[in-house]
Amino acid sequence: MVRVGLVGWGAIGRSIVDLWNALSPERFTLAGVCVRTAQLQAARARLAPEVMISDSISDLLAAGLDCVIEAAGQATVESHGAEILRAGCSLYLLSVGSLAPDALRGRLEEAAAAGHGRVLIPAGALAGFDGLLTMRCDGLRSVKYTSTKPSNAWRGTVASASHRLDHMTERTIIFQGNARDAARLFPKNANLAAAVALAGIGFERTEVELIADPSATRNTGTLEAVSHSSTLTLTMSSNPSSNPKTSANVAASVIAALQNGARLIQFA
Repeated sequence: MVRVGLVGWGAIGRSIVDLWNALSPERFTLAGVCVRTAQLQAARARLAPEVMISDSISDLLAAGLDCVIEAAGQATVESHGAEILRAGCSLYLLSVGSLAPDALRGRLEEAAAAGHGRVLIPAGALAGFDGLLTMRCDGLRSVKYTSTKPSNAWRGTVASASHRLDHMTERTIIFQGNARDAARLFPKNANLAAAVALAGIGFERTEVELIADPSATRNTGTLEAVSHSSTLTLTMSSNPSSNPKTSANVAASVIAALQNGARLIQFA
């Protein structure tokens, strides 16, 4: 049985637990959860008695885990990602924007090698990463990722200072640039931009457009890529989670990644 830990008790962390309880993934057991001190009581009320709950990463790792799901944000990856990997755990990373800085990405790679683990990136609220990986071996020339979300999903970001989000009347581009800048400026909204960059032609060459749409009710990601012999155009639209910055299907992508990795016949 594969022992799994979870770091984070926000909208994504709670939705992973809820889906876990509904699906009971075969060959996996949720062994421990790390939350903030103020969240300990709420987490205990929602989790099975056998799940270890702590506000300490060290306590979590002492539970004898095989892998850890990160759902706590880029700051947690920066402060604890290498520690988790050196402990011998593979890390399912949802805050993919943390990989944009070359220095941190290098430290995580070194820690993964030392701990004989891997950094694994679930698809999240997008698809097409298999296509990008294929096209990268076929002379990938250009990649553009466009994220459209309701205006309120961009509250609390740098867009709040440059745009009147609560008074928007039409679809508005709030960012145009590369994936590195998108991941840096929008750490809670642009993790998929970083994932697209990693699967494709890198952070500098990946074009990103972020859009606030007052009429939108769903989060929509569009991927456009061109290689030597192929063209990829893909759109995926998802309901927002209880946190409008994230999509409701992110938890499902984590469970799917776990299940795929355990199968004797895998998609790769």
